[in-house]
Amino acid sequence: MPAVILETVSKIFRHRPALFNWFGRERSGETRALDHVSLQVPAGSVLVLLGPNGSGKTTTLKLISTMLLPDEGRVLVQQFDTRTDSKYVRQRVGFAVATERSFFPRLSARENLDFFAALDDIPRRARARRVDELLSRTGLGDAADTLVMKFSSGMYQRLGIARALIHKPAVVLLDEPTRSLDPGSAAQFWNLVRELPSQGGTVILATHNFNEAVAVGNHVAVLFKGTVAAERILSATMSVDELRSFYFQTTGELEEVEPVAARSQP
Repeated sequence: MPAVILETVSKIFRHRPALFNWFGRERSGETRALDHVSLQVPAGSVLVLLGPNGSGKTTTLKLISTMLLPDEGRVLVQQFDTRTDSKYVRQRVGFAVATERSFFPRLSARENLDFFAALDDIPRRARARRVDELLSRTGLGDAADTLVMKFSSGMYQRLGIARALIHKPAVVLLDEPTRSLDPGSAAQFWNLVRELPSQGGTVILATHNFNEAVAVGNHVAVLFKGTVAAERILSATMSVDELRSFYFQTTGELEEVEPVAARSQP
């Protein structure tokens, strides 16, 4: 049974001119971020969403998390409708948000996670063990008692992932989770994502990183101009070059050629 289903989902953002619209340069209108998108994500799998900026990847994640509601169609998470059963959906979804405003800057990483664990109704007796486990798994064990106001962007990224996993969600949503991570931390994160399906979790990962997609994904959906342009199973033998070629053929974008000097470097 699919863990997540999108049935002909559309999302439209309407905008109006600014209050002081000098010379009438801004006009009212609308942007169709998603246009009749249908997807099914099998339980215990990792779906990778690929697509250029503005293709609808983040909008899709926000619709699944109930941060946004569809204008057309419906979104189901473990058979719960995000529009009518949002409370039950949020209990089952973890969305990794990694900005400074997502956390209390004058609390430590441990104190932040303990606070969010309490909000998620994790029993006090189990809270400390769960927090320590996630700090270790995300590579923040040595910074557990550091105020998060001193964190780097990469550390915020890892703390956001830990926050998303604190209540052991059935569905984990990750939006470019390794964009601020160094190679070692990214590899550690990939190992963490690979573990989730074996523990019964389902992951939906939005990324621009082909290496990341091949490393952790089971299948990929290419979003382009708010629609699903193509889907493909990611086999164990698929190379990064194969996925890159598939992506650029699907979107019709011009592939950037790596400079010769850069390719010659060890």
